[in-house]
Amino acid sequence: MEKALRNRLTFGPLMLAGLFLLLWLDDAAQQWTRHWMETTFGGRGGVGGLGLMLALFIVNPIATQEIAVLFTAERIRPYRGITATGSALLILHAFLTQFPPFQKIAASTLAFIIVFIMLTAALRRAWAKQTQEAIVKMAGTVLAMLYLGGLGWFIMAIRVKHSQGPHDFHGTTWTILSMLLMVKFTDIGAYFGGRALGKHKLIPWLSPGKTWEGLAIGLLTAGVVGAICSGNGRWLPHVPWWKGFIFGVVIGGIGQLGDLLESLMKRDAEVKDSGALVPGFGGILDIIDSPLLAAPFAYLLFSLC
Repeated sequence: MEKALRNRLTFGPLMLAGLFLLLWLDDAAQQWTRHWMETTFGGRGGVGGLGLMLALFIVNPIATQEIAVLFTAERIRPYRGITATGSALLILHAFLTQFPPFQKIAASTLAFIIVFIMLTAALRRAWAKQTQEAIVKMAGTVLAMLYLGGLGWFIMAIRVKHSQGPHDFHGTTWTILSMLLMVKFTDIGAYFGGRALGKHKLIPWLSPGKTWEGLAIGLLTAGVVGAICSGNGRWLPHVPWWKGFIFGVVIGGIGQLGDLLESLMKRDAEVKDSGALVPGFGGILDIIDSPLLAAPFAYLLFSLC
């Protein structure tokens, strides 16, 4: 067995077990806080997203370090501390949107965070009495923040979304896990499908290991996983099996675009992986790139249910 595959089979289940633990904590915390939410805000559920927020806060500083290294290849050096802070604030913002008092100021607060981070980066440059590369520093910091925190915002927003109508979408830990399974099983299907049947390169100049045959099998796998995750409308309410299949294909396909987007940045930086934290997978960015880009589209699809 190849070393890379052996590492994937070893560390993949370990990361999955850690994710399951955090999502279990997330669901348990929602049950523990149900009475408080009902008595304080008159809501029908507890506080959602605590475990997910913890997971995102753990990976945020590591991902910030890795994306800063990629950007540095083009002499774009975002302020890492400011980027990590801004990303964390955006994730916290999405978490707070489940509370009625915060919903009244959610839009203005979101705009304030983005402008605040941009101005903080500018002031940081001014504090050092340097004008060189001020625009590059500001742009790089905001771009890195939006890539990590802005896309991460949608992951948290899916979890805490609770529409008003009884037949509207309500986020759960299963919704998050379903999205992640659709994305990751696309990778699994594409990997093994490409090894078995791959003949025609997808984008040889960008990702020479990917093939059209692998992509097709990966999307089919994601569709089947989406249909299973829906439980024909029982596990994902208002998502019958056929809609779950479509969701899987779309979310899995967008996830592959996220992987190609990071490949584009890595090619520009002339590195194979964004890091070496997880043997067989590379860095944190190599793991979360697909779910990050898929999250806004998943949010839209689930909202249209």
